[in-house]
This record gives sequence, C-alpha cells and structure tokens, in this order.
Amino acid sequence: MRRRSLLIAVPAGLATLAACGDDDSGSSSNASDPASPEASATSAPPPPKIVDGPLPAITAGTKFGEKPTVAKGSGEPSKDLAVKTVVAGGGKAVAENDFISADYLGQIWQSAKVFDNSYDRKTPIVIQLAQGSIIDGWRYALTGKKTGSRVQFSVPPTWGYGEQGSEQAGIKGDDTLVFVVDVQDTFNAKSSAQGKKVPQDDAALPKVGTNTDGKAPSIKVPDADAPKKLVAEYVLEGDGAEVQAQNSVLVQYKGVLWDGGKEFDSTYGRKQLTSFSLQQVVKGWAQGLTGKKVGSRVLIVIPPDLGYGDSPPEGSGIEKDSTLVFSVDILAKM
Repeated sequence: MRRRSLLIAVPAGLATLAACGDDDSGSSSNASDPASPEASATSAPPPPKIVDGPLPAITAGTKFGEKPTVAKGSGEPSKDLAVKTVVAGGGKAVAENDFISADYLGQIWQSAKVFDNSYDRKTPIVIQLAQGSIIDGWRYALTGKKTGSRVQFSVPPTWGYGEQGSEQAGIKGDDTLVFVVDVQDTFNAKSSAQGKKVPQDDAALPKVGTNTDGKAPSIKVPDADAPKKLVAEYVLEGDGAEVQAQNSVLVQYKGVLWDGGKEFDSTYGRKQLTSFSLQQVVKGWAQGLTGKKVGSRVLIVIPPDLGYGDSPPEGSGIEKDSTLVFSVDILAKM
C-alpha cells in the first residue's frame, strides 16, 4: 500500500489530485473555473488514432503565451484526435504522468463558444497528465510535446467529457472540443528547485544539501536545542512568483526529526510529487511557505505548536511534541 503524505492537517491525508480545478481536496487550479479538463468517473476508452486535422484557424494571438482567437470549426470534425504543434518549443519533453504548467483556451467546435481559458485569469494551470486526473484528449495530445510549444487539438466526446458532457460549461454530449495549449513547464519525480544558493551561516540551524539533480537533499541537524519559533529560510532562492496563503503548491520535500535526524516522510522515497493547498497543511508549513518564491528550496523548522503537537499521526514515527525539519522544493504555484 502506497504511503500517504503526513503533512495534511486533516485525518484523511493527502487528497487525490484533480486535474485542472481546485476543489475541497486542494488539488490543482481554481474551483470557479467553468470547465477545466478534469476527468470524469467513467472508464477509460481505448487510445485514439492521432491525425493532423482538420483544425480551425487561429486568427489572432498567434504567438506562444498570447491569448488566441480561434475560428469556428468548418464542416465535420474528425472522429479521431486531431493534433497540431503550432509553435515548436525546444525545452523538456512532456511524459505521461508528468505535471505540466500551461496556459490554455477551450472552445466548442460547432459554435466557437469559449467555455474556459487561463489567459484571462493570468495564472497558468498546473495539471497532471495521468489517467483519471485529466480528460484523455489532453493526455494523448500533449505527451511527447516539448516545453515552449503551442499545441492545438480537437477532442471528440469519446476522449473528452463523454456522452454526459459538462452541463456547467454548456458542453453537450456530442460536442467536439478545440483546445490551444501553451506548455510552459513540466515536472516529475526527478524535478528539483533551480534557484541560487543562499549561504547557510547559522550553526544553530540544520544544513540542507543544494543538489539539483532530483535526488533527495541531505539534512544535517545540529547537536543543539531546537528553536522555539518557526524557521523558514531559503537554501536555494528562486525567481518565480511569491506563494500566497490561499495558493496550492506542487512540491518535492523531505522531513526529518530534530531529535536524531530520522527521516519520517519524503516525496523522493515515494517517487511522486505532491500538491496541496496551504490551507490544508499544518500551520508551520502554511506560514513557512507563504511569501516564498516558486523555484526555491526552503528549510522549514516547525516547533510542536505549529506541527502535530501532542497528536502526531499514528504510525508516522513522530513522537509527541516533536520539532520537525523539512527541505521543501517549491516547483509550481497553482
């Protein structure tokens, strides 16, 4: 049985990721989105045949990162998955099960009605290209594409929202959908923060490794009394946007006990990134990451009153009133 994250302040542990919309489980982007490409509960169809077209023209906003205007579909759309790389990027290739950061616009083939876009929100979405987390059309269209690419594709109902459609977005069960996606970045279990090294001069604080190869950094706890107040210091300082208290984040992390330095939790060991809302984690995490920049590695030392106090998770190996030490790589803000 796969071990869950211990960070969440609620008993259920880390909730299942939903693809493009924040829900009460603290997953990806924004619960108010009218129709994100979140997967339905139906069983997965067989893989589609991928064809070149037809696809409607992009008539304005043709550059990567610009909000596109897409013409109405002409004639009947393909029954297969039509995919075109409009702008070829030169970055990392996206693999299935990766998380991607992307801007996108989605509209209905028959009417050209735009049902959702991230450009107006001025915040890219962060989604996982995993079966059950995202509609299959996205998984098949974007896997293998490189960051920096603009990809246009049309999704028949079979690999979209199915026969039930999406009433909230005005998508009927027979609607083919057209997406334009600007793939900005991709993340997986080998991802690391890439910020600039910050001196770790305080001998009374743990020292965290600065490797950026995707492997777990070392954490060396000093032979000294634990601090009584929260510590949140840069190890690697990124240049991304600052994390706000209401945000969700995508992270790599490792946690050890101050007393003895024993590891009790790690995404590196599970070989799986974690995303969560800062409103769902223990107070020390929420306070320690708020105001920190995306792309950073942060040392967080959490005293008991901001951690688990006298009620640590059962079976976690954390004793009552333990001080916790974390290395956290902030990969993306959601």
